[in-house]
Amino acid sequence: MRGMAKDVFQVHCVSATGRKIINKKIKRAKLISFFETLPRCVVGMEACGSSHHWGRKLRELGHDVRLMPAAYVKPYVKRGKTDAADAEAICEAVRRPTMRFVEIKSEDQQAVLAIHRARDLVVRQRTQVVNMIRSILREFGHILPTGIEAVSKFAREHCTEDQLAMPEIADGILGVMCHQLNGLNARVDGLTKLIEKHAWLDVDARRLMRMPGVGPITASAIVATIGDAKQFETWRDLAAWLGLTPLNKSSGGKERLGRITKKGDRYIRKLLIIGMTSRALMAKNKPEKADTWTAKLLDEKPFRLATVAMANKSARIIWALLTKREEYRQPIV
Repeated sequence: MRGMAKDVFQVHCVSATGRKIINKKIKRAKLISFFETLPRCVVGMEACGSSHHWGRKLRELGHDVRLMPAAYVKPYVKRGKTDAADAEAICEAVRRPTMRFVEIKSEDQQAVLAIHRARDLVVRQRTQVVNMIRSILREFGHILPTGIEAVSKFAREHCTEDQLAMPEIADGILGVMCHQLNGLNARVDGLTKLIEKHAWLDVDARRLMRMPGVGPITASAIVATIGDAKQFETWRDLAAWLGLTPLNKSSGGKERLGRITKKGDRYIRKLLIIGMTSRALMAKNKPEKADTWTAKLLDEKPFRLATVAMANKSARIIWALLTKREEYRQPIV
């Protein structure tokens, strides 16, 4: 089935022998009634916008719903880019015995992820406003210290202090930007507290938060996104899904490993690397508290390469904690 986020769906049905039975467009309002008339069958869909919603709805009708990444479906498109061709390709891909599928998320998972997406958006907006404030001040020779805290402090105190040496119009625009930054800071704090509240209520999230470098935001995002970690056969599958494994271009018995793929979930990968950066800085500043593996890694590798390697190892530990339901054990220092 093709077009989950659209008003018209393209449905392609084949028999067990591969003979085409149906290939037609169905309007959104009539989709559920159409599947109610069908006997229980395998329904393939691309994992895209609203696909998890429709996956849950069709599962309630008794159908075996399977979501697939769009990149895995693309090789089966014969020609052109139409909904009919895509639906036929989905029907072909879902029947492959080696196809990898995406777990359908629950409503609770998607609700928590909505908080994460909203917070990520507000943080990006805050960064834009901070850069705007810095640029206006620099145009008139005023330089703020590095860091977002310095700009936030300036924004809070802008209206209470004397006007800076700049035209009144520019100072007025600066005031608008400062007011907007104060509001964005309040929104970020509110959304962060909401995520932390949900994280402490979840058993798996609390288990992950015992790991160094994994806080409530990272733990909550991992649990809400992954769901059942047993969908990954090994820890490497999880690390590859996060884009933390090297790009493999081996051939002819020669192993060639490149940079990390950066495929998969960009948000979780970013959170893990940020967390490991904080952990690496702590180990660098206080080497007596760092474990042997981390200290050796930081000594032998460039700093950024070391933090990515630490994120890769964290993905392995996360997979073990979620699949085996064990508690984190601190490595020997």
